[in-house]
Amino acid sequence: MTPIRSTVQLSDGRELIYFDETADSGRAAYPDTRQLPPPPHASQLRYDPLVDEWIAIAAHRNTRTFLPPSDACPLCPTTERFASEIPAPSYDVVVFENQFPSFSDRIAPDEITQVTDLVPVRPGLGRCEVVCFTSDHNSAFGALPPARVRTVVDALADRTAAMSQMPGVAQVFPFENRGVEIGVTLHHPHGQIYAYPMVPPRTAAMLRAAARHAEKTGGRNLYADVLAAEQAAKVRVVAANEHWTAYVPAAARWPFEVHLAPHRQVPDLPALSDAERDAFGPLYLDVLKRFDGLFGKPMPYISAWHQAVVGEGRDLGYLHMQLFSIRRAADKLKFLAGSESAMGAFINDIVPENAAQLLREAA
Repeated sequence: MTPIRSTVQLSDGRELIYFDETADSGRAAYPDTRQLPPPPHASQLRYDPLVDEWIAIAAHRNTRTFLPPSDACPLCPTTERFASEIPAPSYDVVVFENQFPSFSDRIAPDEITQVTDLVPVRPGLGRCEVVCFTSDHNSAFGALPPARVRTVVDALADRTAAMSQMPGVAQVFPFENRGVEIGVTLHHPHGQIYAYPMVPPRTAAMLRAAARHAEKTGGRNLYADVLAAEQAAKVRVVAANEHWTAYVPAAARWPFEVHLAPHRQVPDLPALSDAERDAFGPLYLDVLKRFDGLFGKPMPYISAWHQAVVGEGRDLGYLHMQLFSIRRAADKLKFLAGSESAMGAFINDIVPENAAQLLREAA
């Protein structure tokens, strides 16, 4: 069932969207009773000529809410004692503009355009949204029923389609950070969606590799060929169903890293069929349970949806999720130290084939 969508405006003008699983919830009737200051201006994008990349400078994010007590969580439903970001007293899935965005459409009137002759500056135009998966503060994505995962996927697809139409947006990136080890600032189960005003470095590298592969093979899609090779090899496949395969990449960067890919090449979440959307949840929940089962405790992770870019190179994209953890042992974390942070050269502590075997056994 497609979720029922209703939109409200928060007191500072930001947009909030309820995705309800039942009709006539009445949630859109609840007003935001807070008196909030205007949202911050857009960040700056500064060009780094040494690596041909744009860096976002968003100083206002340094004041964002940091690990508040559970009775003052801004992602819980509003109560008589505390008015949160969500005015309604309950919700299924909700999406709203981030109060502390890395990118937005609010340009500062005194925007500078140059730092040096080699470092131009432009506004960080785009959009950042928060996605709350459940109103239960003490839950987790891995504890959701498959029907709720389908609602989340539908919400992400809705927002991907809308944000892809915004002027200047180059790529839409949904993701979830889980665990204080990753750096979360709010414990409530939630993810985010970034509408980037530039093509991020990893996507740019993937586009270059995909273009080279297509030229060399007469137009074949690189990710499709990688997926087919993993399915044929089988040794790194963790789990699969009719529409999706979950596997550890042969050259995994992270101790435990899994890609979840649809068997059909699609550019983004809106392009998934109903059957593919339904099939994603059971497989993803299975993989998350394997992650938590590895060491018998909640696994910190990042889940990242890689979608096709909006403009040039869109035909090279292949939607897939990258799920990975920085935990390499029960009591050890993988820190990005000298080689990774300074040089971008990853060194993995766990053989990918061994990681896949451990994840298969964790069931």
